[in-house]
Amino acid sequence: MKVLVDTNVVLDVLLARRPFVAASAAVLGLIEQSRLEGLLCATTLTTIDYLLAQAMPRPAARQAVRKLLALFEIAPVNRAVLEEALRGKVTDFEDAVLDQAGRLAGADLIVTRNLADFRLASLKALGPDELLASLPE
Repeated sequence: MKVLVDTNVVLDVLLARRPFVAASAAVLGLIEQSRLEGLLCATTLTTIDYLLAQAMPRPAARQAVRKLLALFEIAPVNRAVLEEALRGKVTDFEDAVLDQAGRLAGADLIVTRNLADFRLASLKALGPDELLASLPE
């Protein structure tokens, strides 16, 4: 299964945000074990770099981005993604871009803690806990 992981799930792990870190880390662990195929939207990496640089030294933030690039495939953001995002039903443009980037990259679903904003997405959205519960043992 190919999953697009939202920025908030990645930040839960990188910043050890409680109480979310355990489920989010478990999802990333499944990607690391190749039990799930992980995608990040290209814009997620720029956002993560910016936010991590506020919370830690720049070299550590860049190392985290390098690790993410090694772990995840990247869903590109191009004109087609942006135009589809503008035409789609998701009203928050950043979330609409994520939805369309994932769809065009062949994702099966989005893993996010922001389920409300993805109600009208073209891809199904699950929280980390929901995804973990839905997987066979």
